[in-house]
Amino acid sequence: MDRTELQQTEPIIQLEELRRSFVVRGKAGRVLREKRIVHAVDGITASINVGEACGYIGANGAGKSTTIKMLTGILVPTSGRLSVAGVDPSRDRVALTRRIGVVFGQRTTLWWDLPLRDSFDLLRRIYRIDVARYRKNLATFTDLLELGDLLDTPVRQLSLGQRMRGDIAAALLHDPEILYLDEPTIGLDIVSKGRLREFLREINADRGVTVLLTTHDLQDIEQLCSRVMVIDHGSMVFDGPLDVLHRSGGATRTLVVDLVDEAPAIVVPGAVVKRVEGPRQWLSFPADASAAPLVAAVAASYDVADLSLLEPDIEDVIREIYERPEIHSQFS
Repeated sequence: MDRTELQQTEPIIQLEELRRSFVVRGKAGRVLREKRIVHAVDGITASINVGEACGYIGANGAGKSTTIKMLTGILVPTSGRLSVAGVDPSRDRVALTRRIGVVFGQRTTLWWDLPLRDSFDLLRRIYRIDVARYRKNLATFTDLLELGDLLDTPVRQLSLGQRMRGDIAAALLHDPEILYLDEPTIGLDIVSKGRLREFLREINADRGVTVLLTTHDLQDIEQLCSRVMVIDHGSMVFDGPLDVLHRSGGATRTLVVDLVDEAPAIVVPGAVVKRVEGPRQWLSFPADASAAPLVAAVAASYDVADLSLLEPDIEDVIREIYERPEIHSQFS
């Protein structure tokens, strides 16, 4: 079944009451050992359509990585139903690898001592990519990701940002229908993050690649995803647009204002001063509101030396949602 057929008939990813449990053994006294069951993923139901870009977020240990491992066929579900690109990942893992790309921010699929070009060529052979198709994709990604000067450099000599660009190109050389991204911008500087995000937006928009992104960086979600799913303790606690997530969790952003001189608490519409230390003040405002009017209002009424914006912490947003039964009950 090709990408067009899937788009017309069913979601490209389907999870129905998906569960994955592990047996954990520990000591219970000097001699006895106890056994307990840990539900890493506990009854998740969701579907993702062809070409969607979805954020899949949660605190550490929430079950994100376990879900991704089941989606790629590395782990077999304990129960429930799972379909990716029309196949069962654990039963058709080899066939599925030709239809998905995976990028892990803290691990590489490239060969450490080989030049980047040789790593790409090895992947061409592994995936049995047609030579003409490979050359076209390599030229495209080399241009978009600015890899031209790096192709003859051993992977071990690349910076983290350069290697990440190489990993993303490697994951896309065989034209996958689905791209799984696990913390793709972790440890990158602002320029590298911006370059990667722009490229991923183009891949999603121009090629119709379905993207599932796990991250702790809300900027990744805001700039790449139209939808966000939140998992906590193995259960889905939210599934919807990011602005609704912010409203549901009562999340706030913070504008840090450095004034030229000390002054009383700043008074502007739509924000509340939470803290004052000398000429520096912290203004809190709703996470789904634009910062531009607030910045303009502050700059118009006060002598400002510097401004910076602090994004809400994902774990705080999740905690707020999980503690509100009226929100959590919609997805449990």
